Amino acid sequence: MNHLPHWAIFTTNASSKKTCIKRLMSKEPPSGFEALKGAKIALFSKLILAQFIEEEARHHIKKMHTQRQQAIRSLSSGEQKKALLQHLLKDHPTFLILDNPFDSLDTATQVRLKEKLQDLASKLSIIQFVSRKTDCLPFITTYYRLDKNELALQTDTATMDILGTAKPIHFDQPIPSPLKKYPIDSPILVALKAVSVQYGNYTVLHNINWTIRPGEFWQLVGANGSGKTTLLSMITGENSKGYGQELYLFGRKKGSGESIWEIKEKIGYVTASMTARFLGYHSLEHMLISGLYDSIGLYVQPTAAARKLAKKWLQLLQMEHLKHAYFHELTRGQQRMLMLARAVIKHPLLLILDEPTVDLDDTSAAVFVRLVNKIAEESKTTILYVSHRNEPGLHPKSTYVLRPSEKGSIGSIL
Repeated sequence: MNHLPHWAIFTTNASSKKTCIKRLMSKEPPSGFEALKGAKIALFSKLILAQFIEEEARHHIKKMHTQRQQAIRSLSSGEQKKALLQHLLKDHPTFLILDNPFDSLDTATQVRLKEKLQDLASKLSIIQFVSRKTDCLPFITTYYRLDKNELALQTDTATMDILGTAKPIHFDQPIPSPLKKYPIDSPILVALKAVSVQYGNYTVLHNINWTIRPGEFWQLVGANGSGKTTLLSMITGENSKGYGQELYLFGRKKGSGESIWEIKEKIGYVTASMTARFLGYHSLEHMLISGLYDSIGLYVQPTAAARKLAKKWLQLLQMEHLKHAYFHELTRGQQRMLMLARAVIKHPLLLILDEPTVDLDDTSAAVFVRLVNKIAEESKTTILYVSHRNEPGLHPKSTYVLRPSEKGSIGSIL
């Protein structure tokens, strides 16, 4: 029977998680965690994983070994996290801190990781940082809430309601119209006809047939490593494997003389990792206006029309009072909403949302989903939403599924 202590620390996007982790791993851990003092602690987080990836890329030092001896960067999210956990356990820690371990993992990989953690729970103590209630591990019996820098002990009942206490945002104003419209003469926005992608002897995608029409709302799903990123790179025109294939982007066949910039200007893109590129001193007004120029930062004098448009978006987001605030001063949920508004301010022909709710708490994710649905309903922008998590309330009209096979991943429409 398992008698080791295990904790869950529930966080919101206003929680100072980094500071809390440092305190837990310090010589003087916070009250309630005295058992950590002087103990051997391992940290399982995407920041630690990023450090290994950067060290491998810069110095060609491979500290984490994988089953196929691939570069860590080339592995799927699930394979990366499996390799990190194996590496950490080699040092035989007595405490394992988990920082949202299930983000970006498909359902099957989540199940396997939970089974592994369940087994580890009898051998070491686990502290899990949780931003989504459904991710809390079942064997945990002690719960805390992290309010900014303060840890507060919770009962089980109080904890289950904690992530829904923030004031929800209802978007009452209409989506602002763009300054200009992108014409599309073709009834088909993107078309892949019998497209396959192979690297050496390894086939990633096999015989993909998929047609995306203007104004549609798609969700793209598939297991970790099934080729979703490769498929996205075909759609954005960045993958050279698209040349010579039946790939059509915005009414033109790939390789018929279009430039990558002509393709990119018609696309809005949001990923969780993009936030790190905007940590400078960018005001919210300038952040939004930079979306009209696809630039990181604003390097031109904004026009009166651009300022007026940015004001309308800030009003919609209920952030007008923050227009002179800096982007890095916002909560994570506010940052993600602003990134979405920045991507859609020009009403691109195609909006790609790649795991956009990673690291968001339940309330912030619900607000983000509400804004996505509103954009789908009130604009002519085609939306492609990529996620492993079935977000409550998201309303895609169609789903494209990638399923791995011996020949490479094949696609089908649900």
